[in-house]
Amino acid sequence: MTAEAPTDTAARLAGVTAAIARACRDFGRDPASVTLIAVSKTFPVDAVEPVIEQGGLRVFGENRVQEAKAKWPPLLSKYQDLELHLIGPLQSNKAKDAVALFHAIHSLDRDSLCEALAKEISKQQRKPLLFVEINTGGEAQKAGVLPQDADAFLKKCRDAFGLEISGLMCIPPVDEAPGPHFALTAKIAKRNALKLLSMGMSADFATAIELGATHIRVGSAIFGERSKA
Repeated sequence: MTAEAPTDTAARLAGVTAAIARACRDFGRDPASVTLIAVSKTFPVDAVEPVIEQGGLRVFGENRVQEAKAKWPPLLSKYQDLELHLIGPLQSNKAKDAVALFHAIHSLDRDSLCEALAKEISKQQRKPLLFVEINTGGEAQKAGVLPQDADAFLKKCRDAFGLEISGLMCIPPVDEAPGPHFALTAKIAKRNALKLLSMGMSADFATAIELGATHIRVGSAIFGERSKA
């Protein structure tokens, strides 16, 4: 995939930033309470670097460990204030690489992954932010903890595996209104004393901000449409 003109990316980024500010104003939120994660999956370094240099963004999201390993180490070395978030599913056998590379992991959803992450966090003495993914729609094809199992899973994360969970993440079903799913995720977070909520993407981040999102994941609205190839 070839990079688009920096001016195109800059214009889109300015539009997203303005929309975030507007949503925060409308819903009585401090814009500083919302972290924009620029989802750079599938986009090459020459598409990402202008967003860092000209847009000033410092938080990026990737879906796959292998892609991130190939793309991000030189950027993280060059721009040492960057944060890299893993927002896609994580296989337990990739826990070592994930803990070494990422500042946050948004997709914790099962015991085997808890065990693998706890081992690597202890071994590497690194402490990424951890989000538990909630499958709010109960979709069989989607990862995540079912809402009715969330409280017990969070307790196990803390008590059995010694993990410090910072927040929850959700991805609503594509054919349903996102608001109820965001509200449910926020409710689970509140009763478990979790302060961070990773929810909302390019099409629905204003609704997510209304319902308490602290991290929104925006890709195409910043970088443009991804190649279907």
